[in-house]
Amino acid sequence: MKKIFVAALIMLLATSAVSAQNNFRGIVKFKVESTGTVAVPIKPEQSTFEIKVYDNKLMVETTVQNGLKTIAAQDISWIITALLSEGIELESYNGDGKIIIRNEVTKASIDSIEIVDQEPGHFYYEYVNETQEMLGYTAKKLIVHSYDEEGVDHPTTCWYTTEIGPEYCLLLGQMKGFPLVYTSNSPDGKAITYTATEITKGKVKEAEFLPPAGYQDLSDEEFKALNDEIEAAIELLRD
Repeated sequence: MKKIFVAALIMLLATSAVSAQNNFRGIVKFKVESTGTVAVPIKPEQSTFEIKVYDNKLMVETTVQNGLKTIAAQDISWIITALLSEGIELESYNGDGKIIIRNEVTKASIDSIEIVDQEPGHFYYEYVNETQEMLGYTAKKLIVHSYDEEGVDHPTTCWYTTEIGPEYCLLLGQMKGFPLVYTSNSPDGKAITYTATEITKGKVKEAEFLPPAGYQDLSDEEFKALNDEIEAAIELLRD
C-alpha cells in the first residue's frame, strides 16, 4: 500500500489504541523544532504543545482519541464570516461554525506503515530492538525511512514508549506506543521534530475528554459537503 508522506506542524484528526494498555494519567509537554535541510518557520506559539493522557485516551487541544476513533471539535465560524463578507453563503450548512468531526481508522491501516515503500515521496517505519531511558520511561527505537522526490532515503531516528497511553498513538506519528521523539520529513527537505520535554502525572480529568457543549455533530456526508463547498468558494475568490 503506497503512502504519500506529508509533513505537518501539528496534528489533528487521528486516533489510537485497541485496549487500555496502561493506567497513566497526566500531561506530556513537547518542543517543536525545524530540523530539515530546508527551514520551516515556527511561530513562538507553535514551538511547544502538550498531549493529555487519560488511560487509553489522548487529547491535543480539542481533538480526542479513544481507541481507534477520534472526535475533533472545530470552530470554523471565522471562515463562514469571511465568506459572508465576500457575499458568499454556504448552501450545505447554516450553523454557527462550531462542528464536531468524527474519524475512525483500522489496525490494518496502521500496520501498513511497516511495509517497505521506497517510492519517491513515500515512507515506512522500521521498528528496532533497541531501548534507552528517557524522562524516566523506557524508550524504544523507531527508524522512519522517508524518500525525497528523487528517491533518496532520509532516515530519522525516533523514540516511543509503551508505558504511557494506548497501544497505538495516531495523534503524532501513528506509531506503536506513545511518541517521545518524532521527526516528520517531507520530500522537499523540510522536517519537524517533536521532542517530549516533561511528563507530569495527574492534573487531568476524564471530563476534559468529553465533547464540548454547543458543537454540532456532522455526519461524514455533511462534513464532506461543507468542506467541498468551502474549498470551491475559496478557489472562486482566488480567481
